[in-house]
Amino acid sequence: MRPVRRTVKLRRMQLHYLKMHGTGNRILVVDQRQATVAPPDTELVRRMGDPVSGPGFDQLMWLEPATSDEALAAYRVFNNDGSEVEQCGNGLRCVARALVDESGGKTMKFDSPAGRVEARLLTDGRVTVNMGQPVFEPDEIPFLAGRRQHRYPIALETETLEAAVLSMGNPHCVIDVADVQIAPVARLGPALERHPSFPQGANVGFRRIRSAEVIDLRVFERGVGETLACGTGACAAVVSGLLESRLEGSVEVRLPGGELVVSWRGPGHPVWLTGDAEIISEGIFEL
Repeated sequence: MRPVRRTVKLRRMQLHYLKMHGTGNRILVVDQRQATVAPPDTELVRRMGDPVSGPGFDQLMWLEPATSDEALAAYRVFNNDGSEVEQCGNGLRCVARALVDESGGKTMKFDSPAGRVEARLLTDGRVTVNMGQPVFEPDEIPFLAGRRQHRYPIALETETLEAAVLSMGNPHCVIDVADVQIAPVARLGPALERHPSFPQGANVGFRRIRSAEVIDLRVFERGVGETLACGTGACAAVVSGLLESRLEGSVEVRLPGGELVVSWRGPGHPVWLTGDAEIISEGIFEL
């Protein structure tokens, strides 16, 4: 007898996503609170982050079941190079926008790698998020320095720069420039991102202070490169300026992708980040 040939249909795993942007920062939101797919590995994140093999993004916000009764969800944050990071302000606003119908118009709370955060939708359509308190102690950033300072000298091969260093859930280095349009972002960004003083790397902000309430900013993000906007980078640039009494009140941050507003009342208080969050498209990625 001839063997019976059976046709086996392979079931493809599908991953539904929302592609969004927060002030030009490309965000992919994947809701896996029902846990239909295992958490992504580095290879999968890179495939999805590449616009040739996937939908493409700057950051992936991977939603999981909340770890507390008060939160709508927990989330993990991945850069498009596959690395996992602690926080993304623009991504958090996009998550809040995506889940706003579940909130009933109330403040939304989320469990993040950087701790509990909250968000709410404003009447003008923007989203404001509580980014938690900034961290300045070098060991907690982490940053290799003998003691805490407002500014630190950072030696490069050809020059030494003065930078403000702090954490907004992830490490940030902020330097002042005369003009962000001609700032050497492509040269200094990678050098500072991977500087030995930052054991876990750093996001690098290039800031021009226009007035006490307005700054220009470009950000070279750890694991991504320069992006159109960086929420935690905007927070770091404003917080460091407020500490030095060079900024005051709520500060407008002008980035290549648009404008954000950062407010901070000083040590002991959280930083609030306000900006847009828009859905671009939705789709399915075949695994």
